[in-house]
Amino acid sequence: MESDKITQLYFSDVNEPITYDRRAFLKKLGKGIIVIFSLSELSLLQGWGQNTTQEKQLDFNAYLRVKEDGRVDCYTGKIEMGQGIITSLAQALAEELEVPITSVDMIMGDTDLCPYDAGTWGSLTTRFADPVIRAAAAEAREILISIAAEKFGVAIEKLEAADGSIFLKDNTTKAITYAKLTKGKKIVKTLTKKPEIKKSKDFKIVGKSVISTDAVAKVTGKAQYSGDIKLPGMVYATIVRPQVYGSKKLQVNSSGLTQFEGVELLEEGDLVAVVHSDLEIAYKAAQKVKVTWEEPMSKADNETIFQYLEENITESKVFETEGSLDDGRTASETLVKVNYQDGYKAHAPIETHSATCYFDGDKLIMWASTQTPFGTRDELAKTFNMPLEKVHMKQIFLGGGFGGKIYNQQAIEAAKIAKLCGKPVQLVWSRREEFMYDRFRPAALIKTVSGVDSNGKLKLWEFDIYCAGTRGTKLFYDIPNNRTRMFNEDDIHPFGTGAWRAPGNNSTTFARESHIDATAHAVGIDPLEFRLNNLKDENMIATLKLAAETFGWDKVKAEGHGYGIALGEDAGTSVAIIAEVYVDKTTGEVQTIRVVCAQDMGQVVNPHGTKVQTEGGITMGLGYALYEDIEFNGGRVKTWSFNNYEITRFSKTPKIECVFIDKMDSKPQGGGEPAIICIGGAIANAVFDACGARVNRMPITPSRILEALQ
Repeated sequence: MESDKITQLYFSDVNEPITYDRRAFLKKLGKGIIVIFSLSELSLLQGWGQNTTQEKQLDFNAYLRVKEDGRVDCYTGKIEMGQGIITSLAQALAEELEVPITSVDMIMGDTDLCPYDAGTWGSLTTRFADPVIRAAAAEAREILISIAAEKFGVAIEKLEAADGSIFLKDNTTKAITYAKLTKGKKIVKTLTKKPEIKKSKDFKIVGKSVISTDAVAKVTGKAQYSGDIKLPGMVYATIVRPQVYGSKKLQVNSSGLTQFEGVELLEEGDLVAVVHSDLEIAYKAAQKVKVTWEEPMSKADNETIFQYLEENITESKVFETEGSLDDGRTASETLVKVNYQDGYKAHAPIETHSATCYFDGDKLIMWASTQTPFGTRDELAKTFNMPLEKVHMKQIFLGGGFGGKIYNQQAIEAAKIAKLCGKPVQLVWSRREEFMYDRFRPAALIKTVSGVDSNGKLKLWEFDIYCAGTRGTKLFYDIPNNRTRMFNEDDIHPFGTGAWRAPGNNSTTFARESHIDATAHAVGIDPLEFRLNNLKDENMIATLKLAAETFGWDKVKAEGHGYGIALGEDAGTSVAIIAEVYVDKTTGEVQTIRVVCAQDMGQVVNPHGTKVQTEGGITMGLGYALYEDIEFNGGRVKTWSFNNYEITRFSKTPKIECVFIDKMDSKPQGGGEPAIICIGGAIANAVFDACGARVNRMPITPSRILEALQ
């Protein structure tokens, strides 16, 4: 292979290898020691531009650079959207490289500088990027020690690294900084022995609480989001939208634009946009453009959607099965059969979808609020028939994503508008556009049957899932006769749907844990005792016991108060939530008093960051459980602002306590999504315990509680 040809990366979700001109790619980084981590091997290269026979095909997805000033750049295709990986990944690197975390700069999601990444979703970053970065940092540390050994003329075993320096173990005054070691060096080396990763007993940074490294920039307004970018000659775009999702353009009347100076109308296919150098003028002018649309017929509304799904999805796939359902029915003394429903949910991020971009000759440069910068780059290249290297997605913060910014319609729209007008363009969706085009979490129906014998042991479990997926549904209860089926169909929904924080697991966990509770009450057994009597997963048992002990399950409840439990698994993490609520039986109003969340998530890299993520997941989960609902008729979305889409308010936020199983020598698991999955079930069960109302549809609104009470 020629030395200036390219590393090929293969991923399960792409058909073709992604190729890079390695020499051109790495020249952009400047001087310094660079360590690239491969899934198959580690290699260290310095002095880019020289020929070397050591270039090989590698699968790499993270690397770091020790610069001549001693600072360390960590390059990853992941992005920061408030989940805190800009801090936790820096902790992992700093731990293994033996540098202060304040010396680490995270370069994230820049497609010209960072290695390919499929996207930031699924709570995958800590599980997969963290070990990769640690390995690269550990190798860099060992390489730096070997260079210092040569300089000092001593054996490697006599040296130790700490705080960005290397010193003699028996004479700490004899030391040299990383910065001095990197200057003027041209090195091509590969370790023959892979370095060991630290154990928890040796941790100095990992496992310690660190305030988010981007916190100051965000609270002072220095942090840059897509809508903060300002470019010379930039215009603002406003798109003229239909009232119904999926409408097709028939005719455009732009006569109303004559009253505005400097306004430009742009059209391509169904895209109709107005641009102007003043944002307000662009918006006002767009209101004067009259478009005739062909609207699709309504399939269903928010009340009929569940019946529509059941009647129109007939094919299914078995996800998990064991034993015989007939045997399960025979062995059961009590059968409980209930259907559970969950409506559409919006991501509702504070920052709406946005993109700022311009064409520099034949190259497109863009800052976009996207969880998938490389996927967005690929989509843009395909749309405009451009080589991948001609599309550059720049690093940017996101103001929340939750799965909604995996999809990047706004990026395509902004680039099309920039191409049409020949100017830099900024497109920021309005809140109404966000509700219309940000893909909702799908509405879901779960049909459940359970059977239990005279000893309180579960013998039967039938779980039919419509449109929620099977994530997190593998049984951790010991039920010998079970079947879980998935019913789904493409384009069944009246508008766009997609991933939403722990996709589908919120709906299925609500159904499963509500039904476990209903079954326990049907046979007169305490819900905690019933779960412990039927669990088979030791990690889940330990997690539930920790939650119950922390919560104080046996404490006497005040009048009108109720306790509810829910268990779940997501992103490798076991989670148990116990909630206390107060229900006003005359109004149906629910006030959540407190929530305890216990998690077995392996190694906790940043306890502060993990706690913040857990609290955020619980707070967001209270929204889907109690308040958030989309009203619609076919593609006509009637819910289009926070005036009629209520999220959790400060006044409705309970006391939250987070506890974790101590497993610091285990692999880290996901932390961004697990806590959110159990809130619906815990609240539903607590509401039943408080007032006797079993509500089987989320959100659990006052009207539904009053109806259940009747």
